Formats: sequence, C-alpha cells, structure tokens
Amino acid sequence: MSQRLTDKEIEEIAIRVEVLKAEHRDLDDAIATLQEQAFVNSMQMRRMKKRKLFIKDMINKLESMMIPDMPA
Repeated sequence: MSQRLTDKEIEEIAIRVEVLKAEHRDLDDAIATLQEQAFVNSMQMRRMKKRKLFIKDMINKLESMMIPDMPA
C-alpha cells in the first residue's frame, strides 16, 4: 500500500508533467521538420523518437501517481 501524496507533491508532479508535455510537443515538431528535409540523419531521428517515447512513458507514470488508490 502506497502513501498518499501531499497537495504540494501533487502540484510538483503536475508541473513536471506539463514540462514533459511541452518537451514532447517540441520533439514532435522537430521530428516532423526533420522528416521534411531531403537528407534525414537516421541516427538523430532514432534518438529523438526514443527520447519522445521515454518522455511519454514518464508522463504516464507521473500521471498515474496522481491518481489516488482505490480501496479494494
């Protein structure tokens, strides 16, 4: 059984989620721009996509932390 988060902790997590969402959007835009170029650096593209996926996973993890546990 996990401990309940304080309001301050929830607020800090929510701020972190917003920062990660902004980075995720920025990466999405950068990937789209990179794909439009005639020469695409596949290594750079792969790294950006991996980072984007990592960020998405972190967002999901943090958002699930903010959901209170339901009694069984």
